[in-house]
Amino acid sequence: MVRLDLSGYKLTSRKTGLNMNKTLLFLCFLLSGMLQAQVTFNPDDLNTIANGERKAHEQSIRQGPAITTSAYKVSYYRCFWIIDPSVRQISGNVTVYFTPMQSGFDSLVLDMNLALAVESISYHNFPLNTFSHTTDQLIMMFSIPRPQNVLDSVTVYYHGVPPDDGFGTFVQDQHNGSPILWTLSEPYGASNWWPCKNGLTDKADSIDIKIRVPDGYKTATNGILTATVSIGGNTFYYWKHRYPIAAYLVGIAVTNYASFTQQVPFGNDTLKVVNFVYPEDSATAAIQLPIIVPMIQVYDSLFGIYPFQKEKYGHAQFGWGGGMEHQTMTFVANFQFELIAHELGHMWFGDKVTCGSWADIWLNEGFATYLSGLIYEHLDPSLWVRYRMVRVQSITSLPGGSVYCTDTTSVDRIFDSRLSYAKGAMILHQLRWIMGDPAFFAALNNYLSDYRLAYGFARTEDLKTHLESSYGHDLGWYFNDWFTGEGYPQYRINWSQTADTVAFTVSQTQSSPTVSFFQLPIQLMFKNAVHDTLIRFNNTFSGELFKVRIPFAVDSLIFDPQYQIISNNNTVNAVAEHGLQAGLQLLPNPAKDHVTFRFGDLLAGEHGIIRIYDDYGRMRDEAFPGPGQAEFTLDTHAYMPGLYFYVFSTGDNRYSGKFIISK
Repeated sequence: MVRLDLSGYKLTSRKTGLNMNKTLLFLCFLLSGMLQAQVTFNPDDLNTIANGERKAHEQSIRQGPAITTSAYKVSYYRCFWIIDPSVRQISGNVTVYFTPMQSGFDSLVLDMNLALAVESISYHNFPLNTFSHTTDQLIMMFSIPRPQNVLDSVTVYYHGVPPDDGFGTFVQDQHNGSPILWTLSEPYGASNWWPCKNGLTDKADSIDIKIRVPDGYKTATNGILTATVSIGGNTFYYWKHRYPIAAYLVGIAVTNYASFTQQVPFGNDTLKVVNFVYPEDSATAAIQLPIIVPMIQVYDSLFGIYPFQKEKYGHAQFGWGGGMEHQTMTFVANFQFELIAHELGHMWFGDKVTCGSWADIWLNEGFATYLSGLIYEHLDPSLWVRYRMVRVQSITSLPGGSVYCTDTTSVDRIFDSRLSYAKGAMILHQLRWIMGDPAFFAALNNYLSDYRLAYGFARTEDLKTHLESSYGHDLGWYFNDWFTGEGYPQYRINWSQTADTVAFTVSQTQSSPTVSFFQLPIQLMFKNAVHDTLIRFNNTFSGELFKVRIPFAVDSLIFDPQYQIISNNNTVNAVAEHGLQAGLQLLPNPAKDHVTFRFGDLLAGEHGIIRIYDDYGRMRDEAFPGPGQAEFTLDTHAYMPGLYFYVFSTGDNRYSGKFIISK
């Protein structure tokens, strides 16, 4: 068994927002041989994670949004459930503490599936008989309006067989011949098995959960286990959770779990990690799960203390593909490396700060995907570039698609591994590439600690505000290009070297007409058999000419060798010296009423012919700029919107490129 004993190390870094604690880096280096035995990268893992989450949430999306009322706020749930993992049913009661937020509050509405039967409702220790449960909402009417801003409560007694939707909301199954029952509720499935205020608008301040099961079974759920009592062949488990929690992040699992605990040390403090695993998989879990210790320490160093430090973190094995980030108790199908890192990352991004709309699902999934990449960066840097390469290849496998979810009725679109996960992760990396580590990580820490967002909900605009504040510059252009905009850039580099000067032009086309130009810093490697050097350039327009001194003979130039940005179909060409110095540029691109060709020194002294072709290869126009002209403007107001190609010929030399007409 691989055991990582970290008790002898003092790790004091908290919320640096800049770089990992040096002690932790040194520790990771010392342990690298052991860690690399566990750190693995499989290009298909992200698709597996996304597909599992997509399938799990499909039915709850189809149900449509639940309560969105702001008439009251949930303060607290006290839940008692009777569960037998061999029987697919639930009974018990839920007490809901709520605060009316407006005057004249005369009815309380909870989400509750019609498959669940209300036995009775208690209000101030008296039966409440004026209620309606004819739809998937339970409506309780009060004889007198309840006072505004005054805490109140009701208790709903119920039982039933939750709907068998086939998507994991409430599942009774077996593992190795033993029964298991689990729930999976994101985002609206909670009301399939308990009455609650569902949706992405409200979090309870805390929750207590008591579960009765037959002797021999264990329960896994949110918070900390405060008591276990056996009475008459049944065992009662008492759990409490004292952090704000959305209804979809409540989950329970019951089976004959084997369990073991790990300790994550931070100086004089520790975090308990409680693992509930199938007995038949306990040996595998004992080998694979020690990696959670340095994972938590990495996230703690980058993003501040684990958000639920006073309680625990944990894993509960269940029978669904992928995982689910139930608050403080992640449910996982197995202990695959990236799955463990991804779901752990959700404790900061998804649980502490939760997306306030499905349109902003990337605030959950893009972040968790990027955080798993940061684990590779810090625990096995040899896999960090490969991680980004695979993400870029996935993103650019199709020409369009935005990170902003344009269709929140489609589960396939919401949980699209290419857009919500991979592209969401890489637009975060590009922000880091643009802003630099200090500003980027400071912004994320400020986002997580913002009192308006922490343990609540956020939208993309909230993140943008913190990024701009930390960076000191407007980022609206970036979010227009990369969040709501679609596609990616394709670069063409033409270069030559004279003495110790390398000159090159950077031309860009776009895979989608929704973005006219992707303004990004680019990185080039200049190399030969003996030397190489990486240089970063800020590319601000297509056709831009750069010159740089390189003190060795360059035989090749490599574009973005570390996959810092999203791009594909890039070409790098060594060209004749005069061709590069000519520096032919076309502006603007995309264009509307005109395009202007700008000629460098040598081209300005030559006669030339410009021919314009449409995307079917048909010549659309022809022009003859004379010698000595620095630029030539072509009228394009009659052109139809679309992609066009230009060829500029001067004697035996030809220069070509693309541009877009947009109206």
